[in-house]
Amino acid sequence: MRDDVVIIGGGLAGSEAAWQAANHGAKVTLYEMRPKEATPAHKTGFLAELVCSNSLGSGDILNAPGILKEEMRRLNSLIIRVADDVRVPAGSALAVDRDQFAQGVTRALEGHPNIRIIREEITEIPTDCVCIVATGPLTSDALAKAIQNLTHSKHLYFFDAISPIIDTDSIDMAKVFRASRYDKGGADYLNCPMDEAAYSTFYDAMLKAEKVQPKEFEKTPYFEGCIPIEVMAERGRQTMLFGPLKPVGLEDPKTGARPHAVVQLRAENKHGSCYNMVGFQTKLTYPEQRRVFRMIPGLEQAEFLRYGSLHRNTFVNSPQLLRDTLQLKVRGTAFFAGQLVGVEGYTESAAMGGLAGTNAARGLAGLPLLTPPPTTAHGSLINYITTTDPRHFQPINTNFGLFPPLPVTIKDKDQKRKRIGQRALEDLEAWKQRSGLS
Repeated sequence: MRDDVVIIGGGLAGSEAAWQAANHGAKVTLYEMRPKEATPAHKTGFLAELVCSNSLGSGDILNAPGILKEEMRRLNSLIIRVADDVRVPAGSALAVDRDQFAQGVTRALEGHPNIRIIREEITEIPTDCVCIVATGPLTSDALAKAIQNLTHSKHLYFFDAISPIIDTDSIDMAKVFRASRYDKGGADYLNCPMDEAAYSTFYDAMLKAEKVQPKEFEKTPYFEGCIPIEVMAERGRQTMLFGPLKPVGLEDPKTGARPHAVVQLRAENKHGSCYNMVGFQTKLTYPEQRRVFRMIPGLEQAEFLRYGSLHRNTFVNSPQLLRDTLQLKVRGTAFFAGQLVGVEGYTESAAMGGLAGTNAARGLAGLPLLTPPPTTAHGSLINYITTTDPRHFQPINTNFGLFPPLPVTIKDKDQKRKRIGQRALEDLEAWKQRSGLS
């Protein structure tokens, strides 16, 4: 076995993984194919180049992404340190000068005595070392094939179909009813019933709503299993009624009759703190999702913890393939990180890279591997990506719906979120001390 940690991919996850592994004493070899090999999205050869927005999301501790960023600061995150150094005015969001950001991360990694950077493409996952695969949504076809071969699985996706997730507390329970179709499997779904007039209004709004235009490299044909809900609507006024809005097998207890249409919500976690809109993968813009989906009975005040989307991506079915240490179940020396594990967003990707880097270094040194408490933002993400039902697994951003409920009920939303954040940081510090990370 080699005596270094090999990291494939120099994006945010790979960069953070390299930094954390090196700071935990490991020798690191980081492979990045740019600028030798280009991608459809990147413009430079710098590490951690931001290819979309220059915002890393909210830094407010009353928001789940803000909690994650503060946890990363306390774990000596390179990505957050550089972002703080080159931030630009953006209200409560942590936005950065994208060129200075990428250059700052690159300089830090190039200057670390434990890190060696090699600019070449890797097409196979090495077997003679501890390695971290962090190649992101634009993983090359050759490496994607290697991942499929390693996992002996078809659970590698190249088109990411995501349905919105809604905070349970924002659903009007007086307008929905619990049931499963034909009463099979228990009352597992929340059902939003529509009469013909409500459906007609909703349908017309779907047709007129503004849509996100895909980038050239995202123009991938739709799979019939993940057609955007608005594309389904474009196929005819009745099409959705034979798809995700079909009312068959459901009876509204208030009327004793079958509704004209039904939108089903499926619990996203075991706590029931958030629900997924079944079959509502969409290309509608975020403002249009808020406007149109709030026309659905029971969702008039819906708070969206994650919006729907449909775009080019690559991720593994983590609940089936990964341990909660981000190791592959079939090969303990192989770790995955970043968007490949099923997280969305710059910060989330970097956070998973940091954990993978820490565990890779510890594994190489013969130390126990670590999993943060589920009450932390890091731990809640790990818990989601490794325990979700693999049949319904979809990538996700950090959000309050992933955190376990507080032991006491707090009705005020801001106070509730403040306490969740306080608990997360308290538990992170206690975990760091137990794990020898302080």
